[in-house]
Amino acid sequence: MITVNEVKELVDSQTSYNILKPWWDVFRYYITLLMLMIAVLAGAFQLTQSRLLCLPCKIIVSNECIMSLDLNKTNRSMPYDSNEKIILAAGIQNDLDRQQYLYIDAVCYEKQLHWFAKFFPYLVFLHTLIFAVCSNFWLHYPSTSSKLEHFVAILYKCFDSPWTTRALSETVTEQTVKTLPSKRSKLLNMSSSLTENRDVDWQLLQPVVESTEIDGSGSNILDKKEDEQAKALFEKVKRFRLHVEENDIIYRLYMKQIIVKVIVVLIIIAYVSYFLTHITFQTDCVVNIQVFTGYERYQCVYSLAAIFQVLASIYVILILFYGFTCFYSLWWMLSSSLKQYSFEAVREKSNYSDIPDVKNDFAFILHLADQYDPLYSKRFSIFLSEVSENKLNQMTLNHEWTTERLKNMLARNSSNKIELSLSVLSGLPDNVFELSEIEVISLELVSEAKLTSGIAQLVNLKELCLYHSSVIVDLQALSFLAENLQVLRLKYTTVEQIPGWIFHLKNLKELHLSGGRLLDKDGFPYIQGLQDLKNLTALYLKSRLPRIPQVVTDKLPSLQKLSINNEGSRLMILVCLKKMVNLQSLELINCDLERIPHSLFCLWELREINFKGNNLKTVEEIISFQHLKKLTCLKLWYNSIVYIPLQIGVLSNLEQLYLNYNNIETVPVQLFLCRKLRYLDLSCNNLTFIPNEIQCLKNLQYFAVTKNNVKMLPDGLFQCKKLQCLLLGNNSLTSLSPHVGELLNLVKIELIGNQFESLPVELETCQSLKLSCLIVEEDLLDTLSPSIKERLKTRESIDIRI
Repeated sequence: MITVNEVKELVDSQTSYNILKPWWDVFRYYITLLMLMIAVLAGAFQLTQSRLLCLPCKIIVSNECIMSLDLNKTNRSMPYDSNEKIILAAGIQNDLDRQQYLYIDAVCYEKQLHWFAKFFPYLVFLHTLIFAVCSNFWLHYPSTSSKLEHFVAILYKCFDSPWTTRALSETVTEQTVKTLPSKRSKLLNMSSSLTENRDVDWQLLQPVVESTEIDGSGSNILDKKEDEQAKALFEKVKRFRLHVEENDIIYRLYMKQIIVKVIVVLIIIAYVSYFLTHITFQTDCVVNIQVFTGYERYQCVYSLAAIFQVLASIYVILILFYGFTCFYSLWWMLSSSLKQYSFEAVREKSNYSDIPDVKNDFAFILHLADQYDPLYSKRFSIFLSEVSENKLNQMTLNHEWTTERLKNMLARNSSNKIELSLSVLSGLPDNVFELSEIEVISLELVSEAKLTSGIAQLVNLKELCLYHSSVIVDLQALSFLAENLQVLRLKYTTVEQIPGWIFHLKNLKELHLSGGRLLDKDGFPYIQGLQDLKNLTALYLKSRLPRIPQVVTDKLPSLQKLSINNEGSRLMILVCLKKMVNLQSLELINCDLERIPHSLFCLWELREINFKGNNLKTVEEIISFQHLKKLTCLKLWYNSIVYIPLQIGVLSNLEQLYLNYNNIETVPVQLFLCRKLRYLDLSCNNLTFIPNEIQCLKNLQYFAVTKNNVKMLPDGLFQCKKLQCLLLGNNSLTSLSPHVGELLNLVKIELIGNQFESLPVELETCQSLKLSCLIVEEDLLDTLSPSIKERLKTRESIDIRI
């Protein structure tokens, strides 16, 4: 038994596909129902009424049966010399009984009646089944039905979604705003003309700068459930589009259905029209059953002939209408570009200009839906727009990230600035613009963050960090950033992700770029816009550069610091550096340099040089640094330097020297001619001895020889009275001189990893030394008396109270 619920589900499933049926499919559906009614009616007549009624023929003339009343007419019309004879039936001369008539009727029905007249109802029913199968096969074929069911389910959800209503209402609002009085439009035209006269080339900003849009009222805020449903719909639409646009199986199957129906229609029209004449009322029946009835020829009438002729004629007319719709649909399929669907009209009438055009089966399904009702495609397009999705995400963000929650995330960074750090979000909450105390905004893995005019409220904002995040700014926000932003840190994956608006930050002083190649195949830099940053003083580039971009060396007159981290790739053609005469700090990190570039010796303003992570083995060129009178910091760390040249002593103004992580074995005494040295790092080398001449470094505050093989410390080291940090860990020292107590400014000392047996009690006299800054093994620390340890520990608590 079929339950009522099962029947209801079957009817509902068929009704849900109505949106995919154009008018011709609906028209054919009703024609098919009429055909089915004809088949049922004809079949009912055939089952309920006598099929054939036959009477014996007693007079036969010219092999034809005639009535006795017509015998005289026949004799008069027959020529005298005719050979034809009038045959009188002979045989059993009694009347036939009922059973014999029934027998004759059955035999004549099977033997003499034309097959088309007998099977007409069944043929119509068979044709109807064929048309029904051809019309619905694509709806039930596994490869297409799943896609169609998915589309219909998504479409109904999109149609009923509250987000669709909100998006369309915003469109209506914007269209209303566009019809403002002419006076206001004139003012807008005047303001736009003023904008064109500004120095900023706004045409370059079109891909990345959007105008401020009208925000919807708060009364249309979706609840959490509706919001989640809308987000799920966006995701479903994306996946459905990727899946359906891969092929055109629905299109091809629908086309094949139409072609099959056209062929079937032509066949039916041809043979039904031909055999329609074989449905006759009278039929002569000649059967050899004389032994049973005494007669051989019978005159039969088919009582259903008249009604079958009428039904067959109506059926032919229906077939003609059905064929017309088939030919029309075939013409529509062949004359239209149904594998491409454009939302151009929707884009023009709405504020969602990013709605993409679709192709293949997705386009074909939308064309079918348009034949039913174009409103379905319009509502569906809302969930194809990234702008619409971003608006939904923005509304959700504003609801989740309240002002109070954002305030709790404010913290001071290493530069003692108030920073707001956000990561892995779908946008930037608008409530951020209400925190006027923010000095630094850091966005990591934030997609489609939008800076609106509200950023003008962040009067203290000076630094912006964008790590693998895409940011869109409107014109008012760009104007604010151009005036106030001083530091920009940008990490990207591909150079196309660098937004064009950064080159319009006229007051930017520090720019950090980290990511893919900055030069194209022809060597032209993607950062040519840097030439517009006239106030830029510091530029940090972390990329694989074959050479320094010309725009950096020629077009940035105010640049004072240049840092290039080439990530291990060789940086060549460094002659252009001599053009940067105002440069004060130069960092060439991981550039695979084997020699110090000679072009540096012309940069008289240089104060700091950093060659970290290169492949320097010798630094004989260091003597030429004597021309750089302002050079105070030299970093040669993380290289392969074997020795320090004797000419190092000519760098009389040097204050910081980094030689750690090299292969240096000895320290020349000429090094200690650099009397202004405050910072000296020789850790991670192969040193075994420290010259006593180190006592000449009266200004030394930081000294590190960690991870060497030093066995003894010179007494001269303890004559460096300003020493604050002494790092001696991981060497071969066996004792620490009592003179260490003379280092009254010592704040930190590292002794771990040596061969000490005890610590000198004179450590107590180091007035600035604390117990936590005495880095040594626990058992070695126990060699100090408890009173000394207590006093060292007391200094920490005093500092805490202070």
